Amino acid sequence: MDYLTGDYLTGFGNHHASEAVAGALPVGRNSPQRVPYGLYAEQLSATAFTVPRADNRRSWLYRMRPSAMHAPFLPYAKASLLRSAPDADAVASPNRLRWNPLDLPADPVDFIDGLVTYAVNGDVAAGIGCSVHVYAANRSMVDRAFFSADGEWLIVPQQGRLRIVTEMGVLPVAPLQIALIPRGVRFRVELLDDDARGYVCENHGSPFRLPDLGPIGSNGLANVRDFEAPVAAYEDVERPHELVQKYQGQLWSTMLDHSPFDVIAWHGNVVPYRYDLTRFNTIGTVSFDHPDPSIFTVLTSPSDSAGTANIDFVIFPPRWMVAEDTFRPPWFHRNVMSEFMGLITGQYDAKAGGFAPGGASLHNMMSAHGPDVASHDGAVAAALQPHKIEETMAFMFESRLPFAPTGWAMKTPLLQGDYDACWTGFRKAQLPPGDAA
Repeated sequence: MDYLTGDYLTGFGNHHASEAVAGALPVGRNSPQRVPYGLYAEQLSATAFTVPRADNRRSWLYRMRPSAMHAPFLPYAKASLLRSAPDADAVASPNRLRWNPLDLPADPVDFIDGLVTYAVNGDVAAGIGCSVHVYAANRSMVDRAFFSADGEWLIVPQQGRLRIVTEMGVLPVAPLQIALIPRGVRFRVELLDDDARGYVCENHGSPFRLPDLGPIGSNGLANVRDFEAPVAAYEDVERPHELVQKYQGQLWSTMLDHSPFDVIAWHGNVVPYRYDLTRFNTIGTVSFDHPDPSIFTVLTSPSDSAGTANIDFVIFPPRWMVAEDTFRPPWFHRNVMSEFMGLITGQYDAKAGGFAPGGASLHNMMSAHGPDVASHDGAVAAALQPHKIEETMAFMFESRLPFAPTGWAMKTPLLQGDYDACWTGFRKAQLPPGDAA
């Protein structure tokens, strides 16, 4: 993607260091109390101080002004459809749900005001679960910034390129790429196209990390080297800026007399990242049976139960299907995990229609689901020869906790009232003649 220019630091979870002005990073005994150029040292901690060293996330920022320089936050003046659990209007449902794509706005709307929450789970105050949002915007954020105190943001563009300005630098992000913004990091979203739409998973639990590979071995899935962090960049702008934060499910706002993006240098592993989903090394089967979707996990937020995620980010990319004597699409199943799905581009191989790019579906725990009639019948009749699924990218936010769709999500006309109909019309299996057992 040739519009992505500039240098980037690679390696997910690595300790990085970057400076926009030579000599701004303090070294040795001068760090961090006596900072060059009179900069202010600030530690940003995304985990408790005393978690195991391998899990500790923190970065040092060296900035032109302390980030503590602001007036009290006040409730956000505009009505917002952002939510987090617990939410009295969000009720978990055992029914299978699917939504048409969120409409693009007609009036000027930026990223913050274009966000709406579809589903929540867990408890934001307890630090478990996640919130699933969708955004639709047609203007850049101007003289305003945003951060979430509730969790890190995994942004999945579906339409329109974004330029995400963060305290650590700039990340241009396009559809088929993702951006990960750590909890508490301030950022601004600018549009590089007329319109933008996409998905957000706000993770309230342990930070996302790469999954263990187990018997896969040392290679496969998402590679560390393909994650890109920005190099230091700053704004020396002295004019009013609005700073909006999400705190315990609500938006709050204050005003600054300067741009909050005044970090001259930084080092640490609390870092925004960009990842190109087309670089995912897909693993599959060459013998029989469709593999479990866990084989497509890009990032995972572990829970206190080993192997059972607070939230997994799973993709369904282009891939070869080469297995013999088996059913090719995802099989019918009931799952102890709950699945919120979205579609970035193309067609999902388990649905012949109704699941459009920009749309979403929800199958809560133990909710029976699988391919629709047309997908099933086509797969049964297909010749079992190597077949490549192309020009598609679906994804799933999969959680051990049930998702509760918000009041808005259950009332919007985007909700498909006939979703269950895709599983009607299956023919009864014909058993050989004889007495039933």
